[in-house]
Amino acid sequence: MRELTRAEEQIMQILWDLEKGFVKDILEKMSEPKPAYNTVSTIVRILERKGFVSHKAYGKSHEYFPIVSKDEYRSFSIKNLLSGYFGGSFSRLASFFAKDKNLDVKDLEKILSEVKDEVK
Repeated sequence: MRELTRAEEQIMQILWDLEKGFVKDILEKMSEPKPAYNTVSTIVRILERKGFVSHKAYGKSHEYFPIVSKDEYRSFSIKNLLSGYFGGSFSRLASFFAKDKNLDVKDLEKILSEVKDEVK
């Protein structure tokens, strides 16, 4: 799996929410200023080449749908974040947020509890 650009990720977020849609549907969900139709179409085709999206053809129209789930990409992104910035250590990540965001012990205990619940 490859990392997505900001524009690609924005479109994937919309497709994950829609579950499937035409370029016009994606464009409708984008905030102002909206990019050109051709720009969105090009990005969707790039996502298809990268293996994130597939389509069903209806004549000349294409309905796109994600083939990589949001959870799969989230897991990939977090692993990249951990390995790239925190030496693969979740405790370093937690320590960073504790220092940078002034988290107290209660906040950290809550995070740890939620992680433990997810692992079960």
